[in-house]
Amino acid sequence: MTFLPERLLAGYRNFMNSRYSTEKQRYRALARGGQSPETMVIACCDSRAAPETIFDAKPGELFVLRNVANLVPPYAPDGQHHGTSAALEFAVQSLKVKSIVVMGHGRCGGIGAALNPSAEPLSPGDFIGKWMGLLAPAAGALAGNSMMTPAERQTALERISIRYQIENLRTFPCVQILESKGKLTLHGAWFDISAGELWVMDPKTGDFERPELD
Repeated sequence: MTFLPERLLAGYRNFMNSRYSTEKQRYRALARGGQSPETMVIACCDSRAAPETIFDAKPGELFVLRNVANLVPPYAPDGQHHGTSAALEFAVQSLKVKSIVVMGHGRCGGIGAALNPSAEPLSPGDFIGKWMGLLAPAAGALAGNSMMTPAERQTALERISIRYQIENLRTFPCVQILESKGKLTLHGAWFDISAGELWVMDPKTGDFERPELD
């Protein structure tokens, strides 16, 4: 009898026979000493854009938060449940990460939902619709641009959204204070699933450029 999909069990066997066996000491050290990643990555939960894979990260190197469309709600200490804010607080205040990367990606379903808010909700709660409402102003402005094709609007909002999330990060007092002291840096990146290209945001201009690879 199995209690997990066979594909997962097969993957676990491969993990134990390959990666774990070669990095056993690292895993044991992490178990004893806890984690101390220097970078937090806020990424989409899309199965095609895993930060650990894209950045070829070792165990314990990245503190990764994934949600639909890699969004960061503005600071709101209102007593409600805030999973993204809780992860951010833990990374900054407890783990004391030195950098935060907001990483979007091409062909993002959440961004597509933001550009097409009239689409039929997936459930009565319309959780995705409400979540993507955080981007409503930018999505509305792009949707009204008849000179852009749907694909152009999609890519534009994926990148504009990254800039929005970085500004939302700065509404958190802990982020704002540490960034002003030079103890925390904020970064933006966009990953093209089809071509495997990573585009990095220039913090001064907001433009996205491909880094040179040796």
